[in-house]
Amino acid sequence: IDTANAPIFGIDKNGCVNEWNQKSASLTEYSVQEVIGKPLVESFISHDFKESVKLVLDKALQGIDTASFEFPLFTKTTKRRVDLLVNANPRRDASGAIVGVVGVGQDITAKRRAMDADAQLSRSRASNEAKSQFLANMSH
Repeated sequence: IDTANAPIFGIDKNGCVNEWNQKSASLTEYSVQEVIGKPLVESFISHDFKESVKLVLDKALQGIDTASFEFPLFTKTTKRRVDLLVNANPRRDASGAIVGVVGVGQDITAKRRAMDADAQLSRSRASNEAKSQFLANMSH
């Protein structure tokens, strides 16, 4: 888990981080020592997303998996947003009791930025086309 090429994190039943692999650390600039034992949502999720992330994690603590959930984190030094696509699953002990949540993610930051740029380009083209149509109609 620690050397996997995907960000993997875990929380206990209280929402505190108990797993943080090397990929999570490199993406966010937060070391394992800085995050272990800290409440994930309160400490590392921006205000805008706290409610939705907490809801997904609470569902997993109730035994409900969530697949392909967009999960934003922010880097330590630059506060740059890192977009993850996460599967959140209950973590169970040997007896089957839920003891936390494990999240396995995929960094989609570059993909998200490309999609946002494409959307902006489409809006700009539509605006320019509307202006051109307006001017063409006004000149006739």
